[in-house]
Amino acid sequence: MKLLEEHQSTDLETLVQQNSVGLTRRGFISAGALCGAAMFLSGNLLSRSVMAASVSAGNRTLLGFDSIASSSADSIALPPGYTSSVLISWGQPLHAGGPAFDPSGKGTAKAQELQFGDNNDGMSLFTFPGDDVNNATRALMAINNEYTNYRYLFDHGKDPQSADDVHKALASEGVSVIEVKREGGQWKFVQGSKYNRRVHGNTPIHLSGPAAGHQWLKTAADKTGKNVLGTFQNCANGKTPWGTYLTCEENFTDCFGSSDPAQQFDAAAKRYGVVAISKEVNWHPHDPRFDIAKNPNEFNRHGWIVEIDPFDPKSTPVKRTALGRFKHENAAITETKDGRAVVYMGDDERGEFIYKFVSRDKVNHKNLKANRDILDHGTLYVAQFDNGDSNADHPKGQGKWVELTHGKNGVDASSGFANQAEVLIHARLAASVVKATRMDRPEWIVVSPKDGQVYCTLTNNVKRGEEGQPVGGPNPREKNQYGQILRWQETGSDAASMDFTWDLFVVAGNPGVHAGKPQGGSSNITPQNMFNSPDGLGFDKAGRLWILTDGDYSNTGDFAGMGNNQMLCADPATGEIRRFMVGPVGCEVTGICFAPDQKALFVGIQHPGEKGGSTFPEHLPNGKPRSSVMVITREDGGVIGA
Repeated sequence: MKLLEEHQSTDLETLVQQNSVGLTRRGFISAGALCGAAMFLSGNLLSRSVMAASVSAGNRTLLGFDSIASSSADSIALPPGYTSSVLISWGQPLHAGGPAFDPSGKGTAKAQELQFGDNNDGMSLFTFPGDDVNNATRALMAINNEYTNYRYLFDHGKDPQSADDVHKALASEGVSVIEVKREGGQWKFVQGSKYNRRVHGNTPIHLSGPAAGHQWLKTAADKTGKNVLGTFQNCANGKTPWGTYLTCEENFTDCFGSSDPAQQFDAAAKRYGVVAISKEVNWHPHDPRFDIAKNPNEFNRHGWIVEIDPFDPKSTPVKRTALGRFKHENAAITETKDGRAVVYMGDDERGEFIYKFVSRDKVNHKNLKANRDILDHGTLYVAQFDNGDSNADHPKGQGKWVELTHGKNGVDASSGFANQAEVLIHARLAASVVKATRMDRPEWIVVSPKDGQVYCTLTNNVKRGEEGQPVGGPNPREKNQYGQILRWQETGSDAASMDFTWDLFVVAGNPGVHAGKPQGGSSNITPQNMFNSPDGLGFDKAGRLWILTDGDYSNTGDFAGMGNNQMLCADPATGEIRRFMVGPVGCEVTGICFAPDQKALFVGIQHPGEKGGSTFPEHLPNGKPRSSVMVITREDGGVIGA
């Protein structure tokens, strides 16, 4: 995402007894942050002074490193004993003999289609079928390439000036699929692998599901409404149990504009953010596909989740319309107790919603290919949260899922929806009809491998308290510039449930600048681990929660002491958070996955030096910064974070 866009009670008693020493002023912490799902579900509250003990003493078993200092240097900072290396960088050729990266900016669109894309974001790792998963030494990685920086992409450093420029920009975005292997103890990119592939802004893609073929998806170039060119503005991701990759189209409307100065937009177009002069992207003056005056339905064909088979380079990606159309951040996948697929999704814009999709059919684990169309059939829901105990250090409450099916809950012709296809194409409007809760920019969502709790970053929302966005519940602060991480547990620990209990795992803030105020953050935020704008999330196998940020890196004013964007690691049971990594100047730290043995962590450094001031990672004199995927390992070869 671009900068600033957002046990039972006896277990509690045992945990407190084991950690009943070392209280500190900042150690006071409430039940929500201390003991995970059981604590806030049971309502068995203890005094904050007693419950603070576990955070103060720390959990050295789970978090086996000390929090590092913030930094504003143009480099990667890690705890002692850890090291990082570059796996792949923007412009690196995917095949032997392919066009090399041209730092002058004169490289062509055709060359970029054969190179690793720009501004890498979410990613997943796939071991080869039949391999010993825990000891695999080769794998595929699917990596999003969200957008591009014109100041570095073009030799003129400006917005696109021609159709060729637009073609090059489209070639820079989408997805890169690469092979990686472990060699001499280090994971490396395999140049020339038959699996290496680009899926970009001009790649043919199929539309499937209930909305495919609807009149709103038909264009002069595609009268079927089932075949679209390209995926772009790909933010985060998901990995299915059947071995495919889900890439999420986010700020797609920024790519469209109109050549008609009198262009009128309907309520749906306005709700999705379409404007006559496109924001930053500027494609429509040079490519009529992005000119709404000439192609009014084209923008309806984007904003979907796209499924890609990384093991079949010749396969056609598929946009799954049953999952709804909005500014998708990522797709967190789990299963119901009876074996159906569930996809949790956030819509990353101020005041938008959290969704989940439940498949009609069960996942077939014996025949993985039988699941290839499972995401075309199912039910889409949107979340409603109550205000709960919104004045607590870690607010908590109840919530429910509301079905977005035509003919139910007021979503019908009387509210502007003729059929289910229109509900999905205009999912935002349908969610508003059922009065879903407007959130502080819901971004990444992940599901704990230990207890099934679901975590979601609410990145920030400086408009909270305005525009019909009341303060309360999981959005407890007005003018929220720091963000928070929401957590919920489905009733019965079943992802099929229609009810859940929620709490805020952490409320970010700056206790150095705003001590004792809401902007200081919850009690598990200290001057040693403070951050703003949590964005990416990931769990490792041990249950450590990794938090990646995309926020203000000015290191001044309200953000003094926070330094560059960073990656932190949290213990979900105690609420303790430690800073693990700091990125270079101007970057977002985003995209995370682990080697099968958990001894290597892959993490993305996106848009270093977006405003200048960086030459990362090569640090050449007058060199261009390049978005890169990094590999972090321990010098002793151990498990990351342990």
